Amino acid sequence: MSASQSTNESNNGEKDVTDPSSVDSVRTQRIQRIDGKYILSEIGSVLNFQKGILYTIRELLLRPGSSIRQFLHVDRSKLVKPIGFIILCSLVYILVQQMLGFQDGYLNYNDLAWGESTVGTILSWVSENYGFANIILAIFLALWAKLFFRRYDYNFFEILVLLYFLMGMQMLIMTVFGIIETLVNVTILDKGSLIAVLYVCWGIGSFFEGGKKRNYPKAFLTYMLGLMAFIIATMIIGSLVDLVIR
Repeated sequence: MSASQSTNESNNGEKDVTDPSSVDSVRTQRIQRIDGKYILSEIGSVLNFQKGILYTIRELLLRPGSSIRQFLHVDRSKLVKPIGFIILCSLVYILVQQMLGFQDGYLNYNDLAWGESTVGTILSWVSENYGFANIILAIFLALWAKLFFRRYDYNFFEILVLLYFLMGMQMLIMTVFGIIETLVNVTILDKGSLIAVLYVCWGIGSFFEGGKKRNYPKAFLTYMLGLMAFIIATMIIGSLVDLVIR
């Protein structure tokens, strides 16, 4: 046997996986080639709620706590990745809002109270880009959730994943109410915003220990205090910027 042949085989007669030809062979055997049938299969799995965005929305709508625990501990292949999910949902909300022109009224800030200050500029941006502001807001909520639910063995980043999923759904709920409000010309988006907030609180409470009753008041406090901390931090940062530039 030549030297080149001996390097391509292991002691038990198996091919060396570092050999390009062996890698190509293994890849051909293990991974289905992408063709028309593969694409149709993937589309069918999404439409049949087996995985992907529709499956994620269904699971988060019906059983947010258990589905996110499943994502963290068992199987991460079916749900859409959390950061991608909240970005996608925020984009959907912003596009629909701009097309239909509705205002959710939630964190809707009138910058006249702050004049032309940096604080007014930041808060005005938050009220106009609430979808992307949610990504930052989730960090403040995660800090409070970590405090209130510290007895549970979840780290900060796992709680952040929880919040990204829930706040992505929050944006979709407000999108639906915004569409309905535009179609029927009746003001219901403020109620939709409240329902969306209650959904997030329900999701947080159901995530920890299967949703014990005492978890839901703590989840509500987590949301309210996290929101307050976010607004206060924004005001402090804006005021410091104004002091520096002046």
